[in-house]
Amino acid sequence: MKQEEDIRNAVEVLRRGGVILYPTDTIWGIGCDATNAEAVARVYQIKQRDDSKALICLVDSDARLQRYVRDIPNVAWDIMDLATKPTTVILDNAVNLAPNLVAEDGSIAMRITKEAFSHELCYRFQKPIVSTSANISGEEAAQNYCDIKQELIDAVDYVCFSRRQEHKPHTPSSIIKLGQNGEVSIIRK
Repeated sequence: MKQEEDIRNAVEVLRRGGVILYPTDTIWGIGCDATNAEAVARVYQIKQRDDSKALICLVDSDARLQRYVRDIPNVAWDIMDLATKPTTVILDNAVNLAPNLVAEDGSIAMRITKEAFSHELCYRFQKPIVSTSANISGEEAAQNYCDIKQELIDAVDYVCFSRRQEHKPHTPSSIIKLGQNGEVSIIRK
């Protein structure tokens, strides 16, 4: 299957409120429409994860990020521009997202993806896509497709074909939290 067809199929499932497994700029992810509360609830259920633990979202551009976070501080742009590896930034004042995706303090973890497949997927979908590791909560994250348990494959509505043959080390993104007073905290290196 060509990547274009794979993305078209994934976008169709996302638009219907479905859940997908897909390759990202880091590890394989479980994804859904970040504005659809029912889809987000299914992701928590599939991962067997407490919904008080926030999920990461991917977007394709600065402009898209600005539609879902009010008042992004300049330091966030600096961090994203200077990062040498995929970096997720936890930002305050999330808007227009599923309520069960936003943390109690109103923050959201967002990352602008530059990797070809996930970037194109986000661009074609035109909304943020949830991106949480393809694993049951507490278990090892799936670096490659071959690492994903059958239980997860069976639980989602679509599994992307792109990059399934890949067998190389991948690591989760760095996570940086920006506090309201300008404080920067490294959550995960």
